[in-house]
Amino acid sequence: MRFKGYVMKKILSMIALVSALGFSGLALAEETTVVVDETVTTEVAPAAAEEAAPAATEPASEAALTLSAGDTAWMIVATVLVLAMIIPGLALFYGGLVRTKNMVSVLTQVFVATALMSIIWVVYGYSLAFTDGGSLNAYIGGFSKSLLSGITPDTLLDGGTIPEYVFVTFQLTFAAITPALIVGGFAERMKFPAVLAFLALWVTFIYIPIAHMVWGGGFLGELGAADFAGGTVVHLNAGIAALVGALVIGKRIGYGKEAMPPHSITLTMVGASLLWVGWFGFNVGSELAADGIAGLAMINTQAATAAAVLGWLFAEWLFKGKPSLLGAVSGAIAGLVAITPACGFLGPVGAIVLGFVASVIAFWAVTSLKIKLGYDDSLDVFGIHGVAGLIGALGTGILMSADFGGVGYEEGVTMGSQLYAQAVAVGVTIIWGGIGSYILFKIVDIVIGLRASEESEREGLDTSEHGERAYHY
Repeated sequence: MRFKGYVMKKILSMIALVSALGFSGLALAEETTVVVDETVTTEVAPAAAEEAAPAATEPASEAALTLSAGDTAWMIVATVLVLAMIIPGLALFYGGLVRTKNMVSVLTQVFVATALMSIIWVVYGYSLAFTDGGSLNAYIGGFSKSLLSGITPDTLLDGGTIPEYVFVTFQLTFAAITPALIVGGFAERMKFPAVLAFLALWVTFIYIPIAHMVWGGGFLGELGAADFAGGTVVHLNAGIAALVGALVIGKRIGYGKEAMPPHSITLTMVGASLLWVGWFGFNVGSELAADGIAGLAMINTQAATAAAVLGWLFAEWLFKGKPSLLGAVSGAIAGLVAITPACGFLGPVGAIVLGFVASVIAFWAVTSLKIKLGYDDSLDVFGIHGVAGLIGALGTGILMSADFGGVGYEEGVTMGSQLYAQAVAVGVTIIWGGIGSYILFKIVDIVIGLRASEESEREGLDTSEHGERAYHY
């Protein structure tokens, strides 16, 4: 009786255990019961063990392929935030910085460029950036997902928890804002058809290859270059192109002789504020999940930007005598740019240091370097995005060290080797982007012509290119 009671208790215990697990699908193994001095030992038959092992691994593999409603909802919001950075954020930021007669021109260039890049991304851009390119995969992807072939509403991002369509759209906004940033380098003097032709060529031959090299399985990513949200891919890349464009096209008529102040600091501040808010989609969204690293990117984005505002303001106060609103918003953009590659790797204190340092150096580039070199980068794309992007990319390699409060390096990686990877990524971006942009500007100049006529430039591109005025008095 003692034996029967004992066995009955064991059976009931097993049934209770299975029930507690929610009948998870684990098969009950065939059992052979052996009794030794009233002690019960359970042996699993080999055949049952072989069947049970795959069953035990099935939930884990299924979990890796399960859509997360929370992650998906956040990524949709992040995507919309990045789109708001471009239109209206960047459009208003740039629009306020130009003269009244060119306000419509800049708004149109940014707005239409967003639409053009969206189509290019769907047709072939996403595929070339984020698929395997075979023998050329170190530099570029392939055409297997052209026109988003093979992607359905049920397709999840490989290894992720969000629909691939959401990831496609999120990356689309990156491909749209990067060329739009370049517009500031040649604002107020380039013909509209030439702007569209250049940006279409640039996103194809410059942006997409760099994005693939860093994020899409190319050699810079394999080398270990850390770029969380686009320090090299977006900001340094755009800054170099803007500098090349400013040099190739030449200075605006009257530059250095006539006053060319921003026509509306108010609109510039509104645009910068939209950029600051939208940047949380840009940086935090790059984690592709609503998790702890997303939270780290969030606090770092805010802390670095705040430090950069103060850094620029103090530098301006010290060297120019008065702190300006334009200086404050310029500092904010410099800080946002600098923290972009680093936001998921640094601690908050490191973010403050990076934002402050990058802002002061960008201030020097805009106020001193630009004058010494004599180039007319209309809206300081190189001075802010190019310089702060470079500082951010290199600074990531140092400040991600656990000694400075960062997340630390991967096993076997030292500060020296990480800095090497960062420097290679910076160098490739400068060389590829610089030489490639120069060639593309020259091609467009030969086929279409880059510069508006002197008459059009003096009249203003609003009326000469678009037949509209931003203001009627």
